[in-house]
Amino acid sequence: MRCLEIKGSSNVSKLMVGESYKNVEKYLPSSNVVIVADSNVYNLYNDTFPQYKTIKIDADEKVKSLDTVSFIINELVEMEADRGLFLLGIGGGIICDVTGFVASIYMRGVPFGFISSTLLSQVDASVGGKNGVNFKGYKNIVGVFNQPDFVICDPDMLKTLPDEEILNGCAEVIKHGAIADKNLFEYLENNHKAILKLDNDVIERIVYDSIKIKSDVVNRDEKERGERRILNFGHTIGHAVEKVTGVSHGKAVSIGMSAAAGLSESRGILTQPDKERIIELIKNLGLPFELKADKQRILDAMKRDKKRDGGTIHFVLLHGIGKAVIEDLSIKELEEYFILTK
Repeated sequence: MRCLEIKGSSNVSKLMVGESYKNVEKYLPSSNVVIVADSNVYNLYNDTFPQYKTIKIDADEKVKSLDTVSFIINELVEMEADRGLFLLGIGGGIICDVTGFVASIYMRGVPFGFISSTLLSQVDASVGGKNGVNFKGYKNIVGVFNQPDFVICDPDMLKTLPDEEILNGCAEVIKHGAIADKNLFEYLENNHKAILKLDNDVIERIVYDSIKIKSDVVNRDEKERGERRILNFGHTIGHAVEKVTGVSHGKAVSIGMSAAAGLSESRGILTQPDKERIIELIKNLGLPFELKADKQRILDAMKRDKKRDGGTIHFVLLHGIGKAVIEDLSIKELEEYFILTK
């Protein structure tokens, strides 16, 4: 097991890569625990889960809503859960987001932790203290910053995932290499086949390296006032693609990264060979790179992005593989880019 920490304003979060989910009780501060679990994960693992009251929900993007928050809070009230409660989320990014959000507002805030069961949540969604839900199709527009007590990333849990979920996580790993770690990017290029086969050593390496990048950034900028925005590489366009087309998060982000790399090249800050390397890695990991949707609808969705500030959007570009920059791009420039590209 390898450990990292995020020292947030609300809490110190312990991130454990390679720890077994079966050891979770070592990290629970009391026996007053309620589990919020992905119903599919519960069906697979309930025999080995700790025996506490459990609220099961489906891990569907439509469930990531204020209605689900209300449902969980109602269940907690029915259980007479008090301020001594510890909320344990077991599942992927949707479960972690919803659990963290509920924990942050129930009784004005109770402690919480995660057992992260998907590659996407292990490398990104469960780490960093962002907890939120969607509203009318707009991603994570309602939420808070609040650090979990711990996150357990057990690679064995990934073996029961469908291929689609592995691909979702791969997109975020590519992102981390592209924005901050050229060595990780090259490792992905050289080991993409082993990643798709879920080679244990390779998976532990990419999970740890991804969390290391994200935790370092979050430790410097927890509330996303500046540097943390680099973690949104591919996400401004990606969230719009996800909203308009309904494709999975990872596929939307890979399309967004490809477009952002193209925009970086068009501005003269990323070379064509580096742009092609990014696209080639996306393809090798089985992810899409072409935008096949109504561009005007994508632009309209981007205009409602929470990263917009008046007539500009905080947009992440690349100055080379491993070096991200944040630029304030005008809506007009984005429109012109989309018009000029196929």
